[in-house]
Amino acid sequence: MNEQQSLWQFLLLHWDKILDQTITHIGLTFISLLLAVIIGTPIAILIARKRNLAAAVLGIAAIMQTIPSVALLGFMIPLFGIGTVPAIVVLFFYALLPIIRNTFTGITGIDEAIRDAAKGMGMTDKQILFKVEIPLAMPVILAGIRTATVINVGVATLAAYIAGGGLGEFIFGGIALNNTNMILAGAIPAALLAITFDFLLGKIQKQKPEGTGKAMLVLPIAVLLLSGFYIIPSAGTNLLAGFEPEFMGRSDGYLGLKSRYNLNISSVVISDAVMYEALYENKLDVIGGYSTDGRLKAYDLVTLRDDKTIFPPYFAAPLVRTDLLKKYPELEATLNLIAGKITDSAMTDLNYQTDILKRTPELVAREFLKAKGLYKRPQNGNKATIRIGCKIFGEQYILTEIYRMLIEGNTAFSVETKTGLGGTKICFDALTNNQIDLYPEYTGTGFLVILQPPTSVVDSIISDPDDVFRYVQTEFSSKYGLTWLKPMGFNNTYALMMRQQDASALQLKTITDLKNYIDKND
Repeated sequence: MNEQQSLWQFLLLHWDKILDQTITHIGLTFISLLLAVIIGTPIAILIARKRNLAAAVLGIAAIMQTIPSVALLGFMIPLFGIGTVPAIVVLFFYALLPIIRNTFTGITGIDEAIRDAAKGMGMTDKQILFKVEIPLAMPVILAGIRTATVINVGVATLAAYIAGGGLGEFIFGGIALNNTNMILAGAIPAALLAITFDFLLGKIQKQKPEGTGKAMLVLPIAVLLLSGFYIIPSAGTNLLAGFEPEFMGRSDGYLGLKSRYNLNISSVVISDAVMYEALYENKLDVIGGYSTDGRLKAYDLVTLRDDKTIFPPYFAAPLVRTDLLKKYPELEATLNLIAGKITDSAMTDLNYQTDILKRTPELVAREFLKAKGLYKRPQNGNKATIRIGCKIFGEQYILTEIYRMLIEGNTAFSVETKTGLGGTKICFDALTNNQIDLYPEYTGTGFLVILQPPTSVVDSIISDPDDVFRYVQTEFSSKYGLTWLKPMGFNNTYALMMRQQDASALQLKTITDLKNYIDKND
């Protein structure tokens, strides 16, 4: 995608997808909110009647609220798989606390004299609840629903991590692709949804009691109608692919598969963190993964050969601020100690140890450096602090630890690591804005995602690793004042992957084979 185009041009070009994602986002928000109102309100009424249960119920709801949303999404996958169902369940839990708490507070805050007067008039408990307590508590109840709605609109962006759809697809894709227009195309509609829903509920909240009652009769109907626009994705009868947000927007990813192979496969957007597991558990049939990922070995996966060469070389190398190397020339020599020392198979094994065996990146890195005779005990120097960043996946953590140990063992520098910075855009912006000094990057990412050269340049050098490296070296130095040091040796390129047994059964060895199979069985 061309970063030079204006936001307005981007919105016009992708308006149909933005509309689809917005409708999906509304559906996720309102289905979960409706469930939370239906279940949370009776619970609140119950604990208002039985006060001894209030602390326990509110405590449990509060605990669910404090669990990080990404972690909660991960917990739901073994129970509900991927897609919209686990996303709705997580949003339901996030909406429960404000609805239960506000309903409980609204009912218990009513003056006892009012209840006594109602009883004196001969009202039953049911009549008191529906004709006295709920109408009087309605402003407070609606305040809880307003809070839950705004929370759900925000959290629903994370549904894209588990193939739940919504505006998070553009947001996370833009972060990964260094594309501000894409980020704003997701963030602006999400913000407008939150503001609009909060405004409409605020209008209802300000109604007089009788008006509020009528509005509350209309509200569930409106919620159902809005939710009715939501369509749960279906794989149909053909294969279903799962691609992370960055892959979906790259010319060496989904866009390249469409243009070069004319591959028309049903697909969902999903986080790398759960993509492999979803393939292993038969929730997906094809994924766009990484050729050195340890889960290839663990889950018995096979890569399909890129017979038309859309995936460029992705040799990992330190990307460093040039001014820092000029100031401390010993840093370059130290980082280059690992140059050419990590093969594809070695990196796959290192990733396997962290991803599958759950060993810490620090331990894995130390053992590897010891095996190569490169490990030295830290010198505990105080000459300067080198700040190392990394993206948010296992391989980057391992490489960061390798850099840290090399620097601390061979120089008088201390090291500060800033791990889990997200995608390419966050790391690159942190580097160019002097928030970090270096991070591990891949030549293909620097070439296609950051530099975004003309198609003629891409086609002329994409198949030659040395040409790609020389190109990014030259361009990054002149444009950004950054230096690519020597590659570490392994090529972690993109690849389409399938379960070994499925690929064998369908006789699929190349991406063209996959394309022909889909066309034949579509």
